Amino acid sequence: MSKLFIDIGSTYFKVAHEGEIEQYFRDFNRNIFDDLSSKCADLLKQYEAEDIHICSSANGGLSTLIIGLTNSFSLKYAINIAFNSGINIIDTVLYPKIEQEPVPTEMIDVVIVVGGIDSVENVFDEKLLQYLEKVNYQNIVYVGTQKSVPFLQEKIGNLVVLENVISDKLKIQEEALKTYLTDLYQEDIMGKEDIKQLYGITANQIFSTPYIVNRSLPRINERLDVADPFIVVDIGGATTDIHYSRDLVNDNILTESGYDRLVFKKLGVFKSRESLVHTAKNNEFVFELLEHLNVTENILEEHSEKATRILMQLAIFLVLYKVSKHHASYIELNLEILNSIVLTGGITKVLTQEEVDDIILFFYKKILHFHHAPKILLDHNYEIWTYGIKE
Repeated sequence: MSKLFIDIGSTYFKVAHEGEIEQYFRDFNRNIFDDLSSKCADLLKQYEAEDIHICSSANGGLSTLIIGLTNSFSLKYAINIAFNSGINIIDTVLYPKIEQEPVPTEMIDVVIVVGGIDSVENVFDEKLLQYLEKVNYQNIVYVGTQKSVPFLQEKIGNLVVLENVISDKLKIQEEALKTYLTDLYQEDIMGKEDIKQLYGITANQIFSTPYIVNRSLPRINERLDVADPFIVVDIGGATTDIHYSRDLVNDNILTESGYDRLVFKKLGVFKSRESLVHTAKNNEFVFELLEHLNVTENILEEHSEKATRILMQLAIFLVLYKVSKHHASYIELNLEILNSIVLTGGITKVLTQEEVDDIILFFYKKILHFHHAPKILLDHNYEIWTYGIKE
């Protein structure tokens, strides 16, 4: 039985069926369901609700604050699980310093509290409660030492308690929190006018698109000529995501899929354009890069087709720089051993293969002092998400 796959993006929606993918620019004067129905009415009628699968990044996803006991285990593990569940992390708080940490001003969809293995007790105290009183949040989940559960359940009324994400052998236990976050995502979008009508045409759970893309990575080499280790760089209007093989990292996290995700919220070309320009101006290599592209820094202030292309090239350079050994970040990827880079998202509609090859080769020569770059593929048809939604 054939199936119909639909991805609702912030700018386009894509429809995949019978091996064909069609893309439609969204009409922002109509809600998503009406827009989709007007453009694909005949196609939608051909499928039963059980055979229609939908993912979406159009509603921006869930915002998350993580409070953890240590950087090396609790925060690192919870960040990893949240990113791979398609969640956007607003901020992290290191619990020993919580009294000095700023409080987010925006509404938080879910707070994750984590820390300690199950044999450890007296991890959290009144400092946590005093901090939470100042946070405006809708949901809170605890995934730390079970010995702190009675205290936290007594003090925090709507607390959800799940399995500790840290095992007694300091291994990551991701399934319970991942399921909770993906279910919460579904509950969140069901309440949003633009999305909830979609449940009238599908009997399946609607997942976040980043989660689906991450789930596609183990099977990407069945369709594309990709060699391990590789990364997928998804550059869209609001954020840039990197999905990467764990062969590229040296840390101690062992996950089931073998692939992880990083999110750079301030490297989008449209919605976060100002922060992208700010990041570019503060990078010591960017002016040399602009010279290489035969433009001046004035291009960063322009709003033209050429300026957009330059910004997209800068986004590629900056995101690689942020995961390189030259930048202290949450994750450092061993780009020196990378065999393939796949680019997907809106950027593939704008940049040519030559423009992408040029910027990545510049990065490898300038930053890594290599004279060659990994094999670079453009997902022109934006089909990678279809590999992950088929389960």
